[in-house]
Amino acid sequence: MNPFSSGTRLRDMIRAIRACKTAAEERAVVRKECAAIRAAISENDQDYRHRNLAKLMFIHMLGYPTHFGQMECLKLIASAGFPEKRIGYLGLMLLLDERQEVLMLVTNSLKQDLNHSNQYIVGLALCALGNICSAEMARDLAPEVERLLHGRDPNIKKKAALCSIRIIRKVPDLAENFMGPAASLLKEKHHGVLIAGVQLCTDLCKANTDALEYLRKNCTEGLVRILKDVSNSPYAPEYDIAGITDPFLHIRVLRLMRMLGQEDADSSEYMNDILAQVATKTESNKNVGNAILYECVETIMGIEATSGLRVLAINILGRFLSNRDNNIRYVALNMLMKAITVDAQAVQRHRTTILECVKDSDASIRKRALELVFLLVNDGNVKPLAKELIDYLEVSDQEFKGDLTAKICSIVEKFSQEKLWYIDQMFKVLSLAGNYVKDDVWHALIVVISNAPDLQGYSVRSLYRALQTSYEQESLVRVAVWCIGEYGEMLVNNVGVLEVEEPMTVTESDAVDAVEVALKRHSSDMTTRAMSLIALLKLSSRFTPTSERIKEIVTQHKGSVALELQQRSIEFNSIIQRHQNIKSSLVERMPVLDEAAYLGKRAGSSQPTLSAEKSSKPTTSAASLKLPNGVAKPPAAPLVDLLDLSSDDAPVLPSAPNDFLNDLLGIGLPNSSSSGAAPSTTTDLLMDLLSIGTSPAQNGPSDSNVVPSSAKAAESKPAPVTAPVMDLLDGLPSNASPPRDENLVYPTITAFESSTLKIAFSFEKQPEKPQVTLISATFTNLSSSTLTNFIFQAAVPKFVQLHLDPASSSTLPANGNGTITQSLRVTNTQHGQKPLAMRVRMAYKFNDEDKLEQGQISNFPPGL
Repeated sequence: MNPFSSGTRLRDMIRAIRACKTAAEERAVVRKECAAIRAAISENDQDYRHRNLAKLMFIHMLGYPTHFGQMECLKLIASAGFPEKRIGYLGLMLLLDERQEVLMLVTNSLKQDLNHSNQYIVGLALCALGNICSAEMARDLAPEVERLLHGRDPNIKKKAALCSIRIIRKVPDLAENFMGPAASLLKEKHHGVLIAGVQLCTDLCKANTDALEYLRKNCTEGLVRILKDVSNSPYAPEYDIAGITDPFLHIRVLRLMRMLGQEDADSSEYMNDILAQVATKTESNKNVGNAILYECVETIMGIEATSGLRVLAINILGRFLSNRDNNIRYVALNMLMKAITVDAQAVQRHRTTILECVKDSDASIRKRALELVFLLVNDGNVKPLAKELIDYLEVSDQEFKGDLTAKICSIVEKFSQEKLWYIDQMFKVLSLAGNYVKDDVWHALIVVISNAPDLQGYSVRSLYRALQTSYEQESLVRVAVWCIGEYGEMLVNNVGVLEVEEPMTVTESDAVDAVEVALKRHSSDMTTRAMSLIALLKLSSRFTPTSERIKEIVTQHKGSVALELQQRSIEFNSIIQRHQNIKSSLVERMPVLDEAAYLGKRAGSSQPTLSAEKSSKPTTSAASLKLPNGVAKPPAAPLVDLLDLSSDDAPVLPSAPNDFLNDLLGIGLPNSSSSGAAPSTTTDLLMDLLSIGTSPAQNGPSDSNVVPSSAKAAESKPAPVTAPVMDLLDGLPSNASPPRDENLVYPTITAFESSTLKIAFSFEKQPEKPQVTLISATFTNLSSSTLTNFIFQAAVPKFVQLHLDPASSSTLPANGNGTITQSLRVTNTQHGQKPLAMRVRMAYKFNDEDKLEQGQISNFPPGL
């Protein structure tokens, strides 16, 4: 026998480990002890087996490997004495888990101990089984545990109930065996047995709908009796916590009642009286009482309670909002967000208190309260709530302004009843937190202003006034610059003055000053400066006395390090100096933007920006509008010799002003045609002339993404024209390629067809990108049953790049009564050398069965 093992007690080993000053010393002590324990195991030392296992458990808790002692647990469990069994079962629970195969060896010992005459040994077995029970052990030992639920000893009943919970969770099919015993536990007087029994019933309800119905019929009355007895019971020292008798039993019973009363009117009606009693009699000055009240509110909201009881529950949450404890207030806000779907009117009564929570010093409470206020807004209270939030916006913390601004903008947009109020509120938000306003919000504001001719003068004057004190708010500057460029003469001439306005005088020079400040501010981003240059170009046509000054301002950016500004400065300067005959038509006021189309597109769009492929398709719809002053990049177009920049008498092709402005800024007119007619060459020139090429999701374009117009002309493949390609940069040679006809039409093919499914492919090519093919896939259901969970997948060779856009739906109607469409973009890197090939796979549910179809497409038209 190893003298070290027999002579070292557990406390001595712990003391030696704690005395170690370094990790190396600790490892040395543990290594020495483990060696001694291994020696004792090999010698089958029975006298100190329990001591060695106790030391192993401590070593295991320190994080060292102890797998070599697992079999010692089984030997101690098989011992006759209680002390050995206690250490053995403790080691079993600590050193092993249900995934260990060796655990199967202990099943027989557990069965014997569950039938032992000593109640303490039975308790040890139940405790171990409840902690490490596997599905196989649950099936083998469930009868013994069920039998123990009918025993006399309350401790055994309690442990058997807890062990039954583990068995049901592992094997839900065994739930029906425990329904009767679980219901009988609710008649016990011992609180420990009651709590375990209530929890067992709760798990039975979760595991089995039959058990839920059984307990609903047989236990509702018993639960009401338990809750009534506990609520009205006199002081009991063994169960009392802060003056309340057994709050743990309170909460367990309330949770089970919530499960039984959910969607059941009869059970709910039976619970109403006791729930009202708990809600009114429970003291709320202690945290224990608040816990019971919260659970009571949860139960009232979860069952089919009466309207009066729900109002009582929401009033309790209102009291929680006035509590000093932040945790209680946060819990109340969370619960009110659920309650608003049940009784919104009752929650509205606490609107003032909720608004105070928006101003709380705790960030989590502020955020949750703001979400709740957003849910409370309706047509009747939107104005006072918006005013409160905007007033707070001025003094709110910087880290909270982003969330607050987004919610205010969403509220104002959603519930605005009149355009004047909407415009006023948005101007206030832009003035206070314009840097936190997202692009699509101020884009929508511009669309609204363009559709309100009676308010355009008021808007430009209000923005000019706000601009004097809020130049640091970028979104405000952009909207103001756009409006001054469009409605500058209204600002100077005081057109459309409303009664609510204060009189003001603005000269043409003042208006130009405002735009110049925005252009030259060091903090202005590229988008703001580009919009300022466009505004100056427009003002040069409307403010004749200041045209020379405007020309000087524009010219100053000819040498800008930003390519975008340099290009615009040169192009705009050419227009101002040499092309007076078309300038007035070119820079006339924007046509009315299609508000319905833009807002509809914005509401339905799941992505903040359009992909380059989608935005390159020509469109006349306002749905494609992303930056309302022509900042969104329109489709590239061929540049033709419409303007000879070397002479002042350039010919102008006849076209209606609205037509070229429509295509110039990518904005659809209300009367624009949706046909696919090619735009005029004047349109194409001006589209490239005034485009900035930025995405609305960016603050400004990077120089690497900006391409001069001449470079764009070189990349494009224009249609045949009679005049040479124009050069926009004052006579620099153009690298445009000779015209070619690339407008080939590719036939639609049937890519795949089976008895259930048909797939058709149609093709579209971009002349400037011969390697890229846009494929539109159309899926048709040929069967008589609807296909659900439809997923389309495709694979291509290595020399092909594939991009799939989301499908239009995941449900395919039967008998061809509807289709699913999906776009694919294919790039053939060896175009002209290797043909396109593709394998496809379709997964869907057909009559609730998973189906999978696949095939290969090799009939692509040549040239892809």
